[in-house]
Amino acid sequence: MAIVIHPTALVEAGAQLGADCEIMAGAIVTRHCVLGDRVVVHPYAVIGGDPQYLKFDRSTPAGLRIGAGTVIREHVTLNRSIHAGGFTTIGEDCFIMASSHVAHDCAVGNNVVFANGALLAGHVSVGDHAFFGGGAAVHQFCRIGEGVMVAGHASITRDVPHFVMVAERDDVIGFNLVGLKRRGFSREAIAQLKQAYQEVYFNAGNIRTLAAEVLKTGKFPAPEARRFLEFFAEGKRSFARARRAGADESDAA
Repeated sequence: MAIVIHPTALVEAGAQLGADCEIMAGAIVTRHCVLGDRVVVHPYAVIGGDPQYLKFDRSTPAGLRIGAGTVIREHVTLNRSIHAGGFTTIGEDCFIMASSHVAHDCAVGNNVVFANGALLAGHVSVGDHAFFGGGAAVHQFCRIGEGVMVAGHASITRDVPHFVMVAERDDVIGFNLVGLKRRGFSREAIAQLKQAYQEVYFNAGNIRTLAAEVLKTGKFPAPEARRFLEFFAEGKRSFARARRAGADESDAA
């Protein structure tokens, strides 16, 4: 199948489209875009538009990259970078539902799902296999880890580590056990992740320090558990915290 551009769609000169892309009626793909193979852009989405940044110089040579197999639904807006030579990036096989927004200089991983109206401010990073419920919003410069599930209408202003569920305003409400099982994680990896999660989130003390101390013990050698603990050593923002310190995590049993 060749590239298909439907009537009334606008693809500006200079845009790069991979094999088998489809641009539907009324969609806009600016000259700043690089689309991988099989990207589908639904009606009235605006891809690669200028960032919503008051000091932005429109002559800045900056763009947007979208990975192969990603589907962009109606009225989605994906903005290009504010930095010369920079790119906002969307990974492969993502599904971005209607009216969602990804601001300038975000880095979204592979297999990420945005339900309707999910919003990312500028410079947000998102790990692979994350899921955003409808109307969820993320503050600029936050990090959302791999396999995180963000509840609908959540307001995220802090970093969210790998493999947890988060809701309301930065409330970690559990360990994303269901998501890990669906992805085929081993029982040993899941057991270590669960224990590491409990040690970090249900002991008193500074969460960054707790994670570093647990990591040093070496008692969780599974790569997934180590990645979870290493997340807390990076970033400049504070971390989402458990809603009920010391509560029994029955959802993760």
